[in-house]
Amino acid sequence: MSILILKSSILGEHSQSNAVIDQALGHTNSVKVRDLAREQVPVLDASIETALRGGSDLSDSQQAAVKLSDQLIDELKAADSIVIAAPMYNFMIPTQLKNYFDLIARAGVTFKYTEQGVVGLLENKKVVVVTTRGGIHVESDRDHITGYLKTMLGFIGLTDVEFVYAEALSMGEEQAATNREAAVQQLQTLIH
Repeated sequence: MSILILKSSILGEHSQSNAVIDQALGHTNSVKVRDLAREQVPVLDASIETALRGGSDLSDSQQAAVKLSDQLIDELKAADSIVIAAPMYNFMIPTQLKNYFDLIARAGVTFKYTEQGVVGLLENKKVVVVTTRGGIHVESDRDHITGYLKTMLGFIGLTDVEFVYAEALSMGEEQAATNREAAVQQLQTLIH
């Protein structure tokens, strides 16, 4: 089974989401890791949007964006399972992860429009989202991550989605350690 891990934390070695994933999957074979904070994806703008829609006479930077988009989509297609690190920053996913989704959401490639509505083209893949938070937000009106990611992933056909929540990580070290360990155990169970 091949696993694609998408990390998005800007905190490097101090990242809670990276630590949970590394501890749970550190010795797993067939893992491809893409660290979106280290290997930044460009911000979607009019130039890149034109290129991704199949514009002609593309500049070098536009061609590079399409090439990167193709590479990211190929990684998704090649994976049997996808693990996404989605730490909560100001009640939402990191910008780096949003930029990634903007580059892989391509009509005719990862989704298509039909008379019945949008149909996602990436199917039969398990997705586990590891979301770390300093406070407690699950099932509250402050948790915009869960709904957004279910919508975004479903839009491209990824509907088998599970969430691993590691919360209260800034509310005392004992509680944080307990919650981190529970997240590690849950991730190991879901991905193996």
